[in-house]
Amino acid sequence: MEKARILTLLRQEFDRWEALFAGLREEQFTATNLVGDWSIKDILVHLTAWQQISIARMEAARFNREPEFPEWLAGMDPFTAEMEENRDHVNARIYLAHRVQSWSSVHRAWRDGFLKFMELAEVIPEDELLDAERFSWLKGYSLLVVLQGSYEHHEEHLQSLLLALNQKRK
Repeated sequence: MEKARILTLLRQEFDRWEALFAGLREEQFTATNLVGDWSIKDILVHLTAWQQISIARMEAARFNREPEFPEWLAGMDPFTAEMEENRDHVNARIYLAHRVQSWSSVHRAWRDGFLKFMELAEVIPEDELLDAERFSWLKGYSLLVVLQGSYEHHEEHLQSLLLALNQKRK
């Protein structure tokens, strides 16, 4: 039941992002200082990069191996990268590595990654998603927490983005 609920939430979140993109003009995607110093493209790069960690975890579970984390982590443990005192540095590294990409390539990478993440979650049995002891590399967390974290991360940024867009319209 938990698996179906979180997959439904993730699908709805994906659809909300895609609906937002469909309602915007091309220049709005790269306009800076929308949310802090970030554009919509910057936000999507950020979400895509962190989603790569989640995908690596889901792939590792699916294929019963250790996670192969993205190169941008530069060997840093994902749990260390996620710590509040490291986030600004890590997010700056992500921004610098991807700032020259076009909107279309950023959007495609985010979309493909999100869909891959959901596909992986769909094929992993629910008991494996819920078992916090199954994968030692998750350090006591379950894969369900990975799914929930991705949903919450996207939702947090979507709400900030919608608020900023509504303020710009006024």
